[in-house]
Amino acid sequence: MEKLKKRWGIDSNFQLTIIFIVFAITGSTAAKIAGPITEYIGLHPDSLHPVLYWIVRILLIFPIYQVLLVFFGWLFGQFKFFWEFEKKMLNRMGIKIK
Repeated sequence: MEKLKKRWGIDSNFQLTIIFIVFAITGSTAAKIAGPITEYIGLHPDSLHPVLYWIVRILLIFPIYQVLLVFFGWLFGQFKFFWEFEKKMLNRMGIKIK
C-alpha cells in the first residue's frame, strides 16, 4: 500500500480507503446505469449478437464511468485527486485536457 500511496501522492490510509470506495461505487454505478441506457436506445441481448451487444455496452459504460468518477470523487471530498487522475488517463488516450 505504501508504494501505491507514494505513486498517487497520498499521505494517509484514510484517503486511500476513500479513493478505493469511490472507485468501487463508480464502477458499480456505471455498470448498473448502462443496462437501462441500452434498453432505452433499443439494444437488447436477444436482438443483437451477444459479442456486439457487450462491445456496445462497454463503450457506453466508459464515458459514464469518466463522469461518475469525478462526480463521486467530488462527493467524497477527493475532487482534486480524481480530476488529475482523469486528465492523466485521457491524456494517455490522446485526449488533451488542461
